[in-house]
Amino acid sequence: MRQIDLTPFRRSTIGFDRLFDMLEATARQSSSENYPPFNLERVSDDRYRITIAVAGFKADEIEIVAQQNLLQVTGKKGETQDNNPAQMLHLGIANRGFERRFELADFVRVESADLTDGLLVIELVREVPEAMKPKKIAIGGSTEKTAIEHRDVA
Repeated sequence: MRQIDLTPFRRSTIGFDRLFDMLEATARQSSSENYPPFNLERVSDDRYRITIAVAGFKADEIEIVAQQNLLQVTGKKGETQDNNPAQMLHLGIANRGFERRFELADFVRVESADLTDGLLVIELVREVPEAMKPKKIAIGGSTEKTAIEHRDVA
């Protein structure tokens, strides 16, 4: 991926620093980091789903941490305590730890996470607070009403 120069945008915008930093960090990040594979889905207007293929991981080997605007999924394989270790002829299933980070928009929170058949499914929902939702403002005080009030006073 080639380097992106966002300097012209930084000079002419205010308050978008976090977005520009995120774009630059993504551009720097190596495209070879594709383990484990995952899907991002938009389920509805305010609902999203992340599905991560974590074959071989148990629920207690996966940690999901949600901070403000960041979701971090980490997998750490436990040590196997086999007394009779098998001799591997081919190792095709990745058995290494991983860390996946997802930048979350404002007001997006993790609703649930489930591990079934080697797939970790994380459900996300965007909940905009009532105070932040658009409101229709009624226009008060028409000129006709004001004229009547002034006539009654005189």
